[in-house]
Amino acid sequence: MESPINHQITLAARPAGLPKPSDWKPVESAAREPEAGFVLVKVLYLSLDPAMRGWMSDARSYIAPVRLGDTMRAGGVGIVLASADPSLVRGDYVSGWLDVQEYATVKATSLVRVDPHAAPLPAYLNVLGGPGMTAYFGLLDVARPKAGETVVISGAAGAVGMTAGQIAKILGCRVVGIAGGPEKCRLITAELGFDAAIDYKSEKLGPALREHCPDGINVYFDNVGGETLDAALARLALHARVVICGAISQYNATTAIKGPANYLSLLVNRASMQGMLVFDYKDRYADAVPFLLAWMAEGKLQSREHIVSGGVAAFPEALLMLFKGANVGKLVLHVADA
Repeated sequence: MESPINHQITLAARPAGLPKPSDWKPVESAAREPEAGFVLVKVLYLSLDPAMRGWMSDARSYIAPVRLGDTMRAGGVGIVLASADPSLVRGDYVSGWLDVQEYATVKATSLVRVDPHAAPLPAYLNVLGGPGMTAYFGLLDVARPKAGETVVISGAAGAVGMTAGQIAKILGCRVVGIAGGPEKCRLITAELGFDAAIDYKSEKLGPALREHCPDGINVYFDNVGGETLDAALARLALHARVVICGAISQYNATTAIKGPANYLSLLVNRASMQGMLVFDYKDRYADAVPFLLAWMAEGKLQSREHIVSGGVAAFPEALLMLFKGANVGKLVLHVADA
């Protein structure tokens, strides 16, 4: 087959604060035909994640930064167009690191075959992908909530937060979500089953947490950091567990990162605070999928995606939605139809 033209978004500069248009450079070239062990994938959907902001920085982190001039790193779902590996054939749907481009030539062993009949393809970037695995292992392995405990989740209307909240409800917990705006608060309570919602845009966190968590917080699942983390620390119950999953409020900071001022609450309440990275559980993803699929089939777990159209050209502007709180649910970029 003739190689299609591949449009890509590359990293042109390391941003200070919010990424701006000049930090990106669109390029095009012929898609690379697969050599032995590789496949050519047409990218259908891309995952847009807060972690991308960290990948653009050259600060030391859990993963190497995207190099200047390289295609921006992104997880995605696509369809195999050509294969030079017996494990995948033309027409297979796959997920993996496909990056911000229209066609990806990648190692077959780096991809996971997905079933579009078991769930819609965008769900494999959400509940059945990284966010779902983050919520599942962050709760079950790190937080270990018990039935009847109070679980508070920040960023509750985001991809990880809404899944974590629903799983906590499945485990029998009382769940309080922190989200921005009445639409998001209504979504997590009326449609996703959270017991209560706190609108951080119109309510003071301290009084609201005292109202909704009269006996304290047993598990705090943090996606936000900053002042939100501090308010939760001040309300911890005895032997509480704090999961540090993300800190979106700090990712575009141009000054020093704000650490927790109320950390002595960990001492007073003999509580623990632990960071978690979903990549540490990659060998166990397959163990989680049957549970997540079963909960979805039973109607206990919803996968909500906020899908943006426009292809890879829309990526720079769509990414900013994450930091403006403009998305409800998992932010996904629609690149092409199969």
